[in-house]
Amino acid sequence: MNFGEILDKWENQGGQKPPLETWMQANGVYDKDVEDGDINKSVNAQKRRRRLKNKKPDAELDMHGLKRDEAWQAMDAFFTDAKKNEMEKVLIIHGKGNHSLSGPVLNRLVLDFIEQCPYAGESGKGKSSTGGEGATWVLIK
Repeated sequence: MNFGEILDKWENQGGQKPPLETWMQANGVYDKDVEDGDINKSVNAQKRRRRLKNKKPDAELDMHGLKRDEAWQAMDAFFTDAKKNEMEKVLIIHGKGNHSLSGPVLNRLVLDFIEQCPYAGESGKGKSSTGGEGATWVLIK
C-alpha cells in the first residue's frame, strides 16, 4: 500500500479521526523509515512533558528585594543545585515589578538567564496560586 492509499483510507474513515500515527499503528500500517519504538518514544515524551508541566515545582527561588547581580548569582547557584539534585521542575518568584520605580526588572532578567542556562528547558508563567505573572516555572534538562 502506498502512502496515497493510506491517506485515502484514513480520510475516508467516518467520524473523528485519530492522529495519523495512531491510526497507522492501529491498522497495522508501518512507516518503513521509522525505527521501531520511535512512535512509543514520542508518546512517552509527550506524557512526560504533560506530567512535568502539571507537577508542583521541586524547589522555589524567591528573588524579591534582590538587585540584578544578586539575582543572577542566585539563579546560577539555584539551577546548578537543581541539576545536581536531579530536580525536574523549579519555580522562580521574581515579582511583577509593581513596586519598582523603573518597572519590572527581574522578569526580563529571568528570561535572559533561562535563554543562557544550559540546564533550563521549557518555561512558563506560574499559576495564580504560585504567583501568576510574578513567577516563572522552568523544566530542568
